[in-house]
Amino acid sequence: MAKNPLRVLVTGAAGQIGYALVPMIARGIMLGPDQPVILHMLDIEPAAEALNGVKMELIDAAFPLLKGVVATTDVVEACKDVNVAVMVGGFPRKEGMERKDVMSKNVSIYKAQASALEKHAAPNCKVLVVANPANTNALILKEFAPSIPAKNITCLTRLDHNRAMGQISERLKVHVSDVKNVIIWGNHSSTQYPDVNHATVTTSKGEKPVREAVADDNWLNTEFITTVQQRGAAIIKARKLSSALSAASSACDHIRDWVLGTPKGTWVSMGVYSDGSYGIPEGLIYSFPVTCEKGEWSIVKGLKVDEFSRAKMDATAEELAEEKTLAYSCLN
Repeated sequence: MAKNPLRVLVTGAAGQIGYALVPMIARGIMLGPDQPVILHMLDIEPAAEALNGVKMELIDAAFPLLKGVVATTDVVEACKDVNVAVMVGGFPRKEGMERKDVMSKNVSIYKAQASALEKHAAPNCKVLVVANPANTNALILKEFAPSIPAKNITCLTRLDHNRAMGQISERLKVHVSDVKNVIIWGNHSSTQYPDVNHATVTTSKGEKPVREAVADDNWLNTEFITTVQQRGAAIIKARKLSSALSAASSACDHIRDWVLGTPKGTWVSMGVYSDGSYGIPEGLIYSFPVTCEKGEWSIVKGLKVDEFSRAKMDATAEELAEEKTLAYSCLN
């Protein structure tokens, strides 16, 4: 039997990531090849014409799963009855701007969008924040949309997770699908901790710990970590534009696994509301390893954390606590 269409909101839809993301959603990459969708695209007034151009292209592409397109600059219309919200729109940091300036711009954006989602989205709407600072934007959204369950508000660290898997697969000259269970801990920033201590790789001789297969602790504890942490900057340097295709693709991965479930024995990284697991303070949106089943994520429990990892996990938690304080100071 044909499924009812799901409504998917993409904010900042006329931007680079939005332009890469909407065709992926319309093709079923996010919600599955048999799930019809209605796209809700929101952007700011100066981008209205470009947004309409994206709508024209979506119509021209004749996607079989795409059952409708709403393109608007009105946040209420955009949020009406949406089942999934991908928050790509935000205020980017410009040259000469202080962190507090960027934070206060984003706090006001996410405060406004939170109240629109709270009043108008479908009851069990799942929210993914992509716009930076992603963890803290998600936290603000959670604060101002109290009726949306905390577990339904997440941020994107799957891009970092995928980057980490990519680096390992390149190093070992294996296919990326043969690498699993890397972890991104913490903030989607340069303090994030890409951890391979529990990751495995499938070789011709069976499954092997990544640390053993790489056999170079120095590389894993230094260059590997900084490459993943600074990959976004490296892409800006190369493209003169920030990551768009990879961000859009990993946003699809994040929602797809959340809605349809993670494969047995595999976990992924998601920025979620901390419950105190692994000694991370409650009240932060922090990236953890999670498994997903029946539309719900659960933090993977009981993984061994060595001293090196502990220090890195705490450092990124401290940065998130500072960001939270800064964000709250912008509210007052």
